[in-house]
Amino acid sequence: MDNLFVLSLGGSLINPGEVDVVFLKKFKALIEAEVKKGDRFIIVTGGGKLCRDYQKALSKLRETDKTDLDWVGLHTTRFNAQLIRLMFGKLAHPKITENPSKKYNFKEKILVGAGWEPGWSSDYDTVELAKVYGAKTIINLFDQDYAYTKDPRKFKDAKKIESMSWKDFQKIVGHKWDPGLHVPFDPIASKIAAKAGLKVIIANGKNLPNLKNIFNYKKFKGTVISWPGTRLRILLSQYTASRRDIVVHQPRSNYLAPGVCWSQKHKSK
Repeated sequence: MDNLFVLSLGGSLINPGEVDVVFLKKFKALIEAEVKKGDRFIIVTGGGKLCRDYQKALSKLRETDKTDLDWVGLHTTRFNAQLIRLMFGKLAHPKITENPSKKYNFKEKILVGAGWEPGWSSDYDTVELAKVYGAKTIINLFDQDYAYTKDPRKFKDAKKIESMSWKDFQKIVGHKWDPGLHVPFDPIASKIAAKAGLKVIIANGKNLPNLKNIFNYKKFKGTVISWPGTRLRILLSQYTASRRDIVVHQPRSNYLAPGVCWSQKHKSK
């Protein structure tokens, strides 16, 4: 499906402590502007800080297991999803999608999704939806600008990463999911995306001019995660797109441009 963008919208962008109305108004305006150009969107919401706060509270109230914590987290993603769905009004499909294997033949410009089952984060649902709807690229939005070898907020020797293979990315995020794990893209979703040959852009969702650049094939800040060879194809695509006498036959949903963003395995305490 051409002109379809699949976004994973981090919960901490929606509610970093309280609902960020200023950010959401600007995000809404950007998406609506792109919709007027003919683009369509699947937006899957995470739980973010709200999720971790509820999980922490439940752990203090009684002894819990990972499944219980996951269910609490799933419902925070659904609450966030309803907010985003209602924010877009008639532009959005009237139901949020929770089961990513179920395909909605939605006529609206926007489909909003949320978490499905315990065992992974909403990133997993994003990957499955991309597969179901035939998208080749996922734009994962969280709260950092760059990818580093370590968390730059804690380690001064952290190094920027402009692009990364799935193999190297999985070394950073690991292969195991834990409820509340705070990583740019969860381990289970990464494994499935790698197997499916998907590309993932990780970028700062609050940098909306940068996000606009992604939508419009311009240079941006963000990490491109893919299999080897993608960077060369990106550079060739940018070169041909800059030549007025050359027509690039490439669906917008498959487009990538190089950049950098941070990636660090970090579990909030």
